[in-house]
Amino acid sequence: MRIFRHYDEIPSAFRSSVVALGNFDGVHRGHRAVIAQAMLRAAQDGVPVGVMTFEPHPRRVFQPHLPPFTLTPFRTKARYMEVLDIDFLYVQHFDMEFAAKTAAEFVGEVLVDGLGVSHVVVGADYHFGHKRGGTVDYLNQRSLALGYGVTSVEAVRDESGEILSSTRVRDALTAGNPQEATRVLGRPWEVEGRVEQGDQRGRTIGFPTANVALGDYLRPAAGVYAVRAGVDQGLDTQWRDGVANFGRRPTFNKTDELLEVHLFDFDGDLYGEHLRVQMIDFLRPERRFTGLDALKAQIITDAEDARRLLAGRSIP
Repeated sequence: MRIFRHYDEIPSAFRSSVVALGNFDGVHRGHRAVIAQAMLRAAQDGVPVGVMTFEPHPRRVFQPHLPPFTLTPFRTKARYMEVLDIDFLYVQHFDMEFAAKTAAEFVGEVLVDGLGVSHVVVGADYHFGHKRGGTVDYLNQRSLALGYGVTSVEAVRDESGEILSSTRVRDALTAGNPQEATRVLGRPWEVEGRVEQGDQRGRTIGFPTANVALGDYLRPAAGVYAVRAGVDQGLDTQWRDGVANFGRRPTFNKTDELLEVHLFDFDGDLYGEHLRVQMIDFLRPERRFTGLDALKAQIITDAEDARRLLAGRSIP
């Protein structure tokens, strides 16, 4: 999969492509249905298939005061796109200058003159251009004159009839329900980051942890989770079961948010490694303990619960 960042520098081999348009934060089952339609059309037409997305998320540009909400930062999103076997990913830098482009400029300058699309695939509620003035109807209106085709995909629903959406994933995670997030995503929600030097307090009670700051990631419910984690090796990542705490560590009067991951039956050095962590299930809320002995006793219980839960869980 090739990655491009400037629409006026697309090689000729990738022009006349079918392109799926959207932010695709989460790359959930509904997003993959849109991309699948693009892949199907490209196969029929015998042309390359690509995905166009935006970084940073437009919401971060328009509402920078909001708490972090991203499900899949670019590195993670690109990984999920690559395994879908698309030919290219076009990443449009989103800022106020780009946001000022009208719907007509977006279609003419970016899609037609820049990317040279032969066909675009979008969700039925897709909006674009200044103040979201562009719609699927507008794409269709301009398609004949500008020489491209349009496919719109209706919202995808799950087995219970509920729409699969990024909002639904965020709501599940902030409510401490990673299993619901997994159902919408089609895989466990994952965070990744560099393992940082911590207080090393966990080593003193027999539970060393790898500490990962969440950066722009959505903050899930504070508490203890059953997790799987592994040093990033792409498709060759070796996953291990573990237990993790996300929160502010009130027992030690900390105020910064941190994900602390303990891997079962592992004694290697993870400092500086890029760790991937899948949130499998929520065990309990974070709380303050009276001292190290009380905390250690609870961690032992948490670890036993996580081992038992993960041993019996089929994970997508």
